[in-house]
Amino acid sequence: MGTCAICLGSTSRDAEYHEACIAALFGTKVMPGIDVGLSELYKLAAKMAGKMSISGVQEKVSLKLSSDKSRLVVAAVGGRYILKPESSRFSCLPQNEHLTMRLASLVGIDVPRFALVRLNDGSMAYVIARFDRSRDGAKLPVEDFCQLAGKPVRDKYAGSSELCVRILRNCASEPLVQLRSLYRLLLFSWWMANGDMHLKNFSILTTPDAVRRLSPAYDLVCTRLVIPDDPLALPVGGRKKNLTRRSWLNLAEYCELPERAAERLIADQINALEPSLKLISDSFLPDEMKEAYRQIVMDNTAILAG
Repeated sequence: MGTCAICLGSTSRDAEYHEACIAALFGTKVMPGIDVGLSELYKLAAKMAGKMSISGVQEKVSLKLSSDKSRLVVAAVGGRYILKPESSRFSCLPQNEHLTMRLASLVGIDVPRFALVRLNDGSMAYVIARFDRSRDGAKLPVEDFCQLAGKPVRDKYAGSSELCVRILRNCASEPLVQLRSLYRLLLFSWWMANGDMHLKNFSILTTPDAVRRLSPAYDLVCTRLVIPDDPLALPVGGRKKNLTRRSWLNLAEYCELPERAAERLIADQINALEPSLKLISDSFLPDEMKEAYRQIVMDNTAILAG
């Protein structure tokens, strides 16, 4: 039995992917090839720096399908996918992000389609479909919370979870619905120890029918796997560490969520523990990182349940 590098489900005959998973992401029956290696991608990422409308410091390359859909090719303009190779600074980030996004999907967080792929040198990379493109390829407006707060990029860590709540309440077309989604994302990000959920990692997407909503989640990684004791980027109730169940109930009250709704969202995260542990075990992380990830989510689940 193999493991699908898209959904992490079991495959037969050591296949790397389910055909249905490939079709959902690329619209093809066979996984498109990528005819470049890690060192070449680093050079391409350096050339694209500042030209792509995506943020962050990890190496990234914009891709699109070739005309016959057999290959993913570099596209400085008009790309429909983002590829992140192994980082030059932190180990196993593609595997980390892939697993974390699977865990997010498990608890009902809206995420784009994504996969792990192998480059021609055997190294792994993470590829994700761009959510800021319509079906016909037109670019959709996206504003991150740093922009919406009127802050320069250098101040992306100068905020709070409560500031995110206020921004979404003021900017979303249906704030009561969207605040529930934001609360779920904030809770999840703490639960899986993401210390890099700063203001630029939350965005408002304007859909083709002019609805302003929280964008699908992106850049979700367990930073504590590579930075021990990494605190939250944005405090909750003034705290970046040592949060409790009460901390999350208080934030729910700030979001104006009914108490029963908040209890249900917290219960959903608690009840996700067992299937999350299976996903971690089935992931492509090395064994020592799997064990560290397991311990993080078990500890934080115990805090929520306490």
